[in-house]
Amino acid sequence: MSTNLNIVKGVYDAFSVGDMSSVLAVLSTEIEWTEAEGGPYGGIYVGLDAILGNIFMKLGTEWEGFTAIPKEFVTDGDTVISLGEYSGTYILTGKSFRAPFAHVWKLKEGKVVTFQQYTDTAVHQRPLQK
Repeated sequence: MSTNLNIVKGVYDAFSVGDMSSVLAVLSTEIEWTEAEGGPYGGIYVGLDAILGNIFMKLGTEWEGFTAIPKEFVTDGDTVISLGEYSGTYILTGKSFRAPFAHVWKLKEGKVVTFQQYTDTAVHQRPLQK
């Protein structure tokens, strides 16, 4: 198994137990993180503080039981693609969702330098509607 694949799998494992220190430890300080346009947190975020404040903190405080569970991985050099499923319940409405995702991770020297999210943003937005 490639080192890059191990790193990405480790991110999902750490995220699943709320170990944000381990997640942040493998992200480049200059990371460019892209959330799908049209999704709850759609946009491009650069740097650890931007990702932590605009994505991870919101996932941890606005959602109950939010998960991102990968089911398959594809690797090609410094690129790792994961295919999986999101699920969770939006706290303000009590509504839940399940949506497929594809994540494209690009690594350099053992650090994630870019992340690109692909998902069905309409499904991801439904729980936010009252």
